[in-house]
Amino acid sequence: MPSSKKPKVLAIVGPTASGKTSLSIELAKQFNGEVISADSRQVYRGMDLGTGKVTRLEMKDVTHHLIDVADPATIYTGADFKRDAEVALEDIITRGKLPIIAGGTFFYLELLRGTMSIAPVPPNPELRVLLETKSTAELQRQLVVADITHSAKIDINNRRRLMRAIEIIHTLGMIPPVESNTFPYDWLTIGIDIPIDILATRIHKRILQRIDQGMIEEVEKLHKEGVTWERLDSFGLEYRYIARYLQGTITREIMIEELSVKTRQFAKRQRTWLKRDKSIIWFPFPVDTNDTISLIEDFLKQ
Repeated sequence: MPSSKKPKVLAIVGPTASGKTSLSIELAKQFNGEVISADSRQVYRGMDLGTGKVTRLEMKDVTHHLIDVADPATIYTGADFKRDAEVALEDIITRGKLPIIAGGTFFYLELLRGTMSIAPVPPNPELRVLLETKSTAELQRQLVVADITHSAKIDINNRRRLMRAIEIIHTLGMIPPVESNTFPYDWLTIGIDIPIDILATRIHKRILQRIDQGMIEEVEKLHKEGVTWERLDSFGLEYRYIARYLQGTITREIMIEELSVKTRQFAKRQRTWLKRDKSIIWFPFPVDTNDTISLIEDFLKQ
């Protein structure tokens, strides 16, 4: 690793259900760290079981940032995350602690690392109304035609990101390239490499556990508190399929099966996204904290 005088930042990545949260907490305990959540749904209050939000007990007295900072009826953007995460980073570093970024929204992580940028394009309400009438497949085709390079870099099943990409192209004619900047932090990114069969079993088991813990009731409560069915659908996965079940359009059995299948597909896309990044140092699942200690110690000494 190259020598650097920049402040150190550790990131933990891996597909959903691979154990990022528990590893980040153990490493925070070991290295006097605090965790910044990079999860586009855990920022919302009241969305706990559906997002796998860490509980107070699970935190083991480790301070966590950017959890429960937004109302689910509002939209928290990548720009919001970048702004808030940079404030949290500076705060943690100023207090002499190690920032540890953990979460499954890798777009957020890349914004923070400076490997992706936010286009300076305001929302276009009229265009969004038009795009909402199109199916996800139609949006995917529109983006491929407009910018085939960018279409390979985003989650093409995420309607919100598809529409945002089309909105930017509509205004600028293209997705602007990442600006070349000197970034103020030195990053070490650790990845959890979990076999697909084990991951599939963990995903299904986790879905059943969360349903037993009250995940369906959580979605029902959000709707009663004013979060629309359309808004719940936009959150994807747990919120989408439970909302459909609560509306009576699918059975409980289909809800569980669809949720299991779609979560496995989501995990596969996450793995594909991460494998592009050659800076990630991978550890086999389950990661023993002791296996990472010497690597992190060397990183912090540089």
